[in-house]
Amino acid sequence: MDRRAAVADYKKHKTVAGIFALRCSASGETWVGSALDIDKIFNRLAFSLGAGGWPRPGLQKAWTTHGPEAFTFETLERLAEAPSAYLRDAALKQRREFWRATLGASPA
Repeated sequence: MDRRAAVADYKKHKTVAGIFALRCSASGETWVGSALDIDKIFNRLAFSLGAGGWPRPGLQKAWTTHGPEAFTFETLERLAEAPSAYLRDAALKQRREFWRATLGASPA
């Protein structure tokens, strides 16, 4: 029963969408992106960048050149729950572009 309860609890878990920044202290560059689950995106970023498979060549090159210790991850904004996926995605896009313009950042 414990396994079933754990699975049920996991399915009930609400994810929080948000905007994040990844900063490289060695180069001074900043990348801004969005995620449907802001609490778990860093693990995905670190794994993909470490494996050399991140789709943004500028970010991948900086990670490979300077190493993970040169990077800091920051949650810039958590979005309130939206009534639909369409509204959530539109809000993510709008806020992501706002933060990129504000910080002069590249897409993550």
